[in-house]
Amino acid sequence: MKGGGMGKTEGVKTILGNPKKAIIKLSIPMIIAMSVQTIYNLADAAWVAGLPNGTDALAAIGLFFPFFFMIMALATGIGVGGGAAISRRIGARDKKGVDNVADHMIILVIILSFAFTVPMYLLFPDILRLMGAGEFLDLAVDYGRIIIGFSFIIFFINISNAILRGEGDTKRAMIAMVIGSVLNIILDPIFIYVFDLGVEGAAWATVLSFLITAMVMFYWLFFKKDTYVTFKLKNFSPKLDIIKDIMRVGLPSSLQQMSMSINMIFLNMVVIEVGGIDGVAIFSTGWRIVSLAILPLMGIATALVTVAGAAYGAGAYRKLRISLVYAIKIGLMIEMVVSIIVFLFADIIVIAFTWSEGSIGIRGDLTIFIRIFTLMGFFAGFGMLSGSVFQAIGKGFYSLSVTILRTIILALFFAFLFGIVLDWGLVGIWVGILTGNGIGAAVAYIWTRYYLKGLISGKIKGE
Repeated sequence: MKGGGMGKTEGVKTILGNPKKAIIKLSIPMIIAMSVQTIYNLADAAWVAGLPNGTDALAAIGLFFPFFFMIMALATGIGVGGGAAISRRIGARDKKGVDNVADHMIILVIILSFAFTVPMYLLFPDILRLMGAGEFLDLAVDYGRIIIGFSFIIFFINISNAILRGEGDTKRAMIAMVIGSVLNIILDPIFIYVFDLGVEGAAWATVLSFLITAMVMFYWLFFKKDTYVTFKLKNFSPKLDIIKDIMRVGLPSSLQQMSMSINMIFLNMVVIEVGGIDGVAIFSTGWRIVSLAILPLMGIATALVTVAGAAYGAGAYRKLRISLVYAIKIGLMIEMVVSIIVFLFADIIVIAFTWSEGSIGIRGDLTIFIRIFTLMGFFAGFGMLSGSVFQAIGKGFYSLSVTILRTIILALFFAFLFGIVLDWGLVGIWVGILTGNGIGAAVAYIWTRYYLKGLISGKIKGE
């Protein structure tokens, strides 16, 4: 379909059809894309681990990880808010509204990326000092400032990806993510070892791969013009109601993911107190590996926002509940298999990240971390997918509330309690994080089911 989407694309037909089929069809491309992206993250850590100062380099990247998460939180938040607004308007058959939302998303991301990049670039070293970076400060600053300086690219990629996902085009969203990740995997060893740039080389490889991905997305959206969304930026006129609609999910979504960044910063401080810089290397590297186990849930959650948003926009509340229950069932089945595999082969997996003399010392503790955190997959879906439903229906602050309870309050509390007060060491911190997340996930699921029951019975009015 040419000419800016004058009719329904295959993606739009999918999200308006059977919710179970839609979740499967939209999830698979996103799971593949996120898998490749996680493999890049793992490859990035594996290449850096091979440097003579492998543990120091891993720790430096680990110190920057919460800030990278913060960049992604802002960009993804606007993407989630805009994508959910797009899917709700598709469900309501409002094509003009879809286009208006997309225009506002592009303008918002330009403003926010600039507002974030400048102060963060200037304040980054001081924040690291407060975190206790110490002798690893310069290494972390060299790596982090490169990515922060080009963070506007990350913002654009996330917004473009969200627009494609919002109209059900997860296939091209997948292709874009795969392109960037594969390029990064190829460029990492070249910049780190061939160009002899060390940790900075890993950052430059990331920036270049993101830039090429952004160029591909720009071509699809603004030159090829075969999407359902049509951009009319020349005649752009800001509308407060659209900005509010995007931000009522986008702002809490950003804050939700920011809370996870803040959580990571404070957890790093607790980890440094108990396990020193080796503890940070274990935590940051182990988290990258464990994230592989929850990838299917992330893909399903992304698809659920689109499907649930369309159902809510059409007033099909029973379809909304079916989508959540089915997503959780599929997610749990997949997670059982993935978690068992990661648990059984953890000691083999860690070899890829501890193969140099500079990092081999953390191998045993890293294996323990991975095996403990494979349990995350058995309950994370309840919290993650429940949050996706709240985002889809425009109740982003509900999802934010549960996330703050789970990460800022419960996870930190139990990590501090078990790791420091009860003196269980690093294992206590890991168990504490799991405990907090488990309780938070249960609260999120119960709340979501109660809310959906109210929508279906008419006790709660939809918009």
